[in-house]
Amino acid sequence: MRAALWLLGLFGAAVAVALFAGNNQGTVTLFWPPYRVDFSLNMVVLLLVGGFVTLHAAFAGLNALLTLPRQAARWRQQQKERAMHAALLHALAHMLSGRFLRSRKAALTALTQESALAASGASLAHARQLRALAHFIAADSSHALQDRATREEHLRQALEQAPANGNPQEQSIREGLQMRAARWTLDDRDSEGALERLAALPQGAARRTLALRIKLKASRLAGHTHSALDTARLLGKHHAFSSAAAQSIVRGLAAELIQGAHDTAQLQQVWMGLEPVERAMPELAIEAAQRLAELGGDDAQVRAWLLPAWERMVELPQALPAAQALKLVYALEAGLASLDATWLARIEAAQRGNPRDPRLSYLAGMACLKRQLWGKAQQMLTQAAQQLADARLRASAWRHLAELAEQRGDAEAAAQAWKQAALQRA
Repeated sequence: MRAALWLLGLFGAAVAVALFAGNNQGTVTLFWPPYRVDFSLNMVVLLLVGGFVTLHAAFAGLNALLTLPRQAARWRQQQKERAMHAALLHALAHMLSGRFLRSRKAALTALTQESALAASGASLAHARQLRALAHFIAADSSHALQDRATREEHLRQALEQAPANGNPQEQSIREGLQMRAARWTLDDRDSEGALERLAALPQGAARRTLALRIKLKASRLAGHTHSALDTARLLGKHHAFSSAAAQSIVRGLAAELIQGAHDTAQLQQVWMGLEPVERAMPELAIEAAQRLAELGGDDAQVRAWLLPAWERMVELPQALPAAQALKLVYALEAGLASLDATWLARIEAAQRGNPRDPRLSYLAGMACLKRQLWGKAQQMLTQAAQQLADARLRASAWRHLAELAEQRGDAEAAAQAWKQAALQRA
């Protein structure tokens, strides 16, 4: 379409010129005493156009000749800039491919070329960012080479080229340098130093996923479990981990806090500091209840913490892993001496609802034993002793059956029960 329009335009111009010049009878007379020179108007127009074109070409050529040195200098500068950028790209490529000596050498080459450009009077709009990135690559390569002194020197120079009050791009580079430096410090097993570097970040940058990951590792290494737990919660909200992984990390950190409690008051504070969804985790509830019992806490409080896990096991017998269910039974058994009527009713109702579960039968039998309901206790313990998979519970059931038999005066049954209890321990 464009070619057709140009062709039509040329035809129109040709027609206009033909109409103007074909019948143009005008003349131009030049008087140069004593001479008189007559020119046709068409000739004068052609001479004027030709003269204009000639003068324009002459001035353009003269300008090109005069600007040759400046163009040559600009070309040389462009070549140096291209070599500098190529060296920086080579440094990055070598760093990514694990050739750290070559990477550092290429980064230093880029810095040397940039210094030469600056000395020649050439100024780059992004010179500071380029120097900061080159120093960063050199520092990262030095870290991989275990050259800490060189790493710290290049890091210092990189931070100088990316001031905190610089433009947004320089601020982003500085934040990235600080995060990377924190990671290097963590690799050196200096958790406190890594946390100090992270503390120097602006508030927004400190809440980014990368910074939180580093903070989580540093806090765990430093033993700051409270801080690590808070960081793990934030990472979970940011979907930095899968749901299962986030729960596992939070659960492990919360368990460390629980086990680290030295008295019941501290344990209560830790428990109340957990989020509701965390207190509802059976693993944590059982862990906290066991720790409370070890510290001599109130049995009623122990059972209150165990109630969600107990209800879950009763409603869905396979919901709790076998190890957790056994811990729950152990924790409840430890406080059976002070068992109230409400919990006794819960245990009996659970046993009646699932009579094939030997753990429930064992708990019901032990509860009846504490209440001196000898016949019912013997029935439940006999049923449980023959089905329990845990050797400790089996031995306990047979031992109590032996004591009941001795109490009845049945020496043969007592001897048989004591024998079974000894076999379980063996």
